[in-house]
Amino acid sequence: MTDDTRWLNTEESAAWVRLVALTELLPGALDAQLLREAQLTHFEYGALMALAAAPDRTMRMTALAARTNATLPRLSHVARRLEERGLIRRFPCPEDRRATNATISDAGMELIEQAAPGHVDTVRRMVLDALTPEQLQQLYAIAGAVLARLDPDERLSATSCQFSEGPALARAG
Repeated sequence: MTDDTRWLNTEESAAWVRLVALTELLPGALDAQLLREAQLTHFEYGALMALAAAPDRTMRMTALAARTNATLPRLSHVARRLEERGLIRRFPCPEDRRATNATISDAGMELIEQAAPGHVDTVRRMVLDALTPEQLQQLYAIAGAVLARLDPDERLSATSCQFSEGPALARAG
């Protein structure tokens, strides 16, 4: 039996360990700020933002689950909490009564409008301000290359965002 495993070299291992640490620490930092300032998790904030950006501020729950990379049971649990707080409303889909739609309420819109400045500040402080403009371009390219393998159907908005040409276009827009 031959060993065809392509083991990580020292440089690859070091990069991998840093990426894993980043993916473990960043969600907690984002959650901490949003919980402190808006009583929302980062996932809840993302779901509200997806609804806010949708036509008529409404999406089918299945589409929202795909957009947020959540299972329907997880999303249903989160939607119930958001609905109890008056931030969203769920109702049968008029086109397909088997489906359920969710819409963000005016209170939900107000909350994300209040939460957005603190969230953006945290994103800048924790990630973007640590990078040079060249590193930001590299991060965009690196994340795009990995996302192309993890999400080839571009279910998440990160791969099909309005700034698909990169950060330079985002600054110009």
